[in-house]
Amino acid sequence: MIITIAAGEPSKMKIMQDPSKHQRRYLYFAVFASGMTTLAIELSASHLLGSAFGTSNLVWASIIGLILIYLTAGYFIGGRWADRSPNAKTMYTIMAWGAFTAGLIPLIAQPVLILAANAFDQLSMGVLFGSFTAVLVLFSLPVTLLGTISPFAIRLAIQDAQSAGVTSGRIYAISTLGSFVGTFLPSLVLIPLVGTRHTFLLFSAFLVLTALGGLWRSTGWRSTFRLAWMLVVLAVLDLVLAGKPIKSTPGQIYETESAYNYIQVLEVDGYRMLRLNEGQGVHSMWHPTQLDYDGPWEQFLVAPFFNPANYPTERVKSMAIIGLAAGTTARQASVVFGPIPIDGFEIDPKIIAVGREYFGMNLPNLNAIPQDGRVGLAQSSLRYSIIAVDAYRPPYIPWHLTTQEFFQEVHKHLSDDGVLAINVGRAPNDRRLIDGLVDTISTVFPSVYIVDIPSTFNSIVYATVQPTAIENLYANWLYLKARADTYPLLLNAIEIAIAHQQAIKPCEGIKPSQGCGVVYTDDLAPVEWVTNSMILNFVMTGEMKELR
Repeated sequence: MIITIAAGEPSKMKIMQDPSKHQRRYLYFAVFASGMTTLAIELSASHLLGSAFGTSNLVWASIIGLILIYLTAGYFIGGRWADRSPNAKTMYTIMAWGAFTAGLIPLIAQPVLILAANAFDQLSMGVLFGSFTAVLVLFSLPVTLLGTISPFAIRLAIQDAQSAGVTSGRIYAISTLGSFVGTFLPSLVLIPLVGTRHTFLLFSAFLVLTALGGLWRSTGWRSTFRLAWMLVVLAVLDLVLAGKPIKSTPGQIYETESAYNYIQVLEVDGYRMLRLNEGQGVHSMWHPTQLDYDGPWEQFLVAPFFNPANYPTERVKSMAIIGLAAGTTARQASVVFGPIPIDGFEIDPKIIAVGREYFGMNLPNLNAIPQDGRVGLAQSSLRYSIIAVDAYRPPYIPWHLTTQEFFQEVHKHLSDDGVLAINVGRAPNDRRLIDGLVDTISTVFPSVYIVDIPSTFNSIVYATVQPTAIENLYANWLYLKARADTYPLLLNAIEIAIAHQQAIKPCEGIKPSQGCGVVYTDDLAPVEWVTNSMILNFVMTGEMKELR
């Protein structure tokens, strides 16, 4: 049915099509598939970029912000395009090209991401930012094309002015429902199962097939056949990318993707190292005969010895580790304190599996719990001698593990002589994050200490349940040194703590905006503000050269 009525009157409009009920149902399905694929691209983009640039809030903001700009352009272009060519063939052709170009992103991005990964290892910031921008630009064409689908579908589905609102609402509801599915399906199912690149190709092929089905229903097999080559190309790409490593870092022996991280295992001179995402920082180490890695892990062992003098290792009865990773601290603690019960909270179950496979994390006294540390601790009925928090690394600071309420939960789960120890990252001349944490912890714990780990940008913050003094650490070092059964790793860690302890600066004359006098709470914890500022200052002031 085609109705032509003079324009300008509410009841008079020109209807170019009256799609059948069957065609409208398929149109709604296509809108659902388009919405699902668009969000799947956005979620998969974070994983694609995460292996080279990390998954900080800066990366997320860039992805979300630019994709919204691309969709805005698509909505605008799609509305005008639909008015000029209001037919199903045009819409499904645009959909096919949008889906196909989305499938090309992993292939085109791969050399750029490799360049970015090398730049991160060498800290070449110009190459890094250029690569980041180039990869984000790759998303502009497919996302803009997919953004045209909703206004196009509305134009095709409206049959009369009186149902325009209902039809528009239905289209947007169906598209949003597709987006809901596209939010969870990639991260929770497909990426852990088949990887990011194949996830792109699966969604791309599915939407191309949907577009070809729409072309066949609306115009017949000729138009469909002209674009069927897209499926062949995507299938070839799947074969080309199959088995190719995401990274080719020297010493790499394993890599995988999970719902949370890109996970990489390196082996250099017999030492195995766990790296995550962009690879800045080693999260765990393992060696068949060595246990001292000159890192932050062994410094957690110092925690109990801020208690009064002559404190034997036998008094350490249990331990909790928030941020277990591949179990380095747990192995060291089991040697120093014996086979004490250790609860290790690690939110990523794949990291636990990697720890067991490549890092010897099979200790009978270790209970590896795949759960968020704060939630797991709150659900535990136990009290621990040590609670070690090793889940911080700028810019990845879980803010809910920095608040007064969290430290109150920690205090509740420590024994009467228990100690909290936190591994905190810093910049060479920027200690705002440490200052903010110390100020917050001091509202819960009576005594707080800071130790800078030499040759790193790490500090350990210790907090004791009972009031203590730094002199206790000196006395306990002498006591343990006199004992023949003290493990050398512990003595060395205490010596480092004594040599590199830092004074806690008073807040007089220092503004809260500079990180002093700030108390982080569940209601207000501007940790990301602090870490983003630290990183930007670190880059802009040239301090990064110190790392080379």
